[in-house]
Amino acid sequence: MKILLYGINFAPEPTGIGKYTGEMAAWLAEQGHEVRVVTAPPYYPEWQVGRGYRAWQYKKESYHGATVWRCPLWVPRQPGGLKRVLHLMSFALFSIPVMLLQAFWRPDVVWMCAPAFACTPVALLTAKLANAPAWLHIQDYEVDVAFDMGLLRGNLARKLVTGLESWLLRRFDIVSTISQRMLQRAAEKGVAQERIAFFPNWVDVNAITPLQRRSAYRDELGISDEQVVALFSGTLGSKQGLHLLPQAAKLLAQQCPQAMLVICGDGVMKPELVAACEGLSNVTLLPLQPKERLPELLGMADIHLLPQDPDVADLVMPSKLTAMLSSGRPVVTTARPDSEVACVVAQCGLLCTSGSAKDLARGIAELAQSSAERMRLGLAARHYAEARLGTERVLGHFVEQCQAVRQGHPLPPTPAFQSASGDRLQA
Repeated sequence: MKILLYGINFAPEPTGIGKYTGEMAAWLAEQGHEVRVVTAPPYYPEWQVGRGYRAWQYKKESYHGATVWRCPLWVPRQPGGLKRVLHLMSFALFSIPVMLLQAFWRPDVVWMCAPAFACTPVALLTAKLANAPAWLHIQDYEVDVAFDMGLLRGNLARKLVTGLESWLLRRFDIVSTISQRMLQRAAEKGVAQERIAFFPNWVDVNAITPLQRRSAYRDELGISDEQVVALFSGTLGSKQGLHLLPQAAKLLAQQCPQAMLVICGDGVMKPELVAACEGLSNVTLLPLQPKERLPELLGMADIHLLPQDPDVADLVMPSKLTAMLSSGRPVVTTARPDSEVACVVAQCGLLCTSGSAKDLARGIAELAQSSAERMRLGLAARHYAEARLGTERVLGHFVEQCQAVRQGHPLPPTPAFQSASGDRLQA
């Protein structure tokens, strides 16, 4: 097939949406599909345009067999409510001519990833001109997140914006997203059930495996075998409840001296975290690590940490969770108990009271003091990843869905997933 991918984030961005769209383009091209990508220069999570790129330049390049067009955008140094909106709008505006040009290529599917929702009109227009189905994939409900977190305000504004959002969603042939709760949200916004597709984030379960030896990171950081590492690795963003980590570390210094927190990543919250962790001997901060060292980094952990802002519990599904599970380590989260994150982690980790640093410290201490429980939950995490999240399984099903849509057939049902041990689990 000829598949056009459209979205603001793409490789070589190391985390979040850019990681997945880059892997998706490379995998599709490797399978023999023709892939074109319209995107922006890499800027995330540092909110700074990457080396070798310019914010205000159009650029064409190749990425693992896919043809990539980079379009200009404005990248604010300190993203906030209005600045973030203008940032997304700038990419939507400057990508219009490049997208319309792709209509002459006659793609079989026009696939767009939100954010940025501001790009939906040109995605729909390009698909119409090319006589191709339009597919919208939602990684997070950016409109709802913006209002719930106070980035945008006003009841009238919310009514108008969400009304426009709903109208645009209903124009797409397919709307997919990454969790069951987010699928329900699409239906609540007026998308017909037969047009809604489940398309979860994936993980290379052959590359991210449980580390069976001492991680080199422990030697580099001077961490002894007696210490228990609780790791947060990923984007240091504002919607993740990261302020709980330094508070929990202070409590753990007294309650569980063998526990050590490692916070690895970059993002808008980093200066605040650096200041909050000053003087804490049981916390180590690392910048984002090279992609090729990710298995070693995740294998350093005895416990993975997944703090989450309760206000956005079912508007986002953390992309970092897939690698956590595949690494075969238990997860401790502060997700709201009725959220889908909590439903997953309940099978392979501990749920702590949302917004409570005290309970987060309790959960970390509980696992730090029981290697047997860490082993049991870690095996369950690995089992879950093998059963549901493997790259070949998830992207292979996406291709089947694309083929059905372009032929005007109903979407094939999401299959039951099978684990390496042969157990059948219903998606």
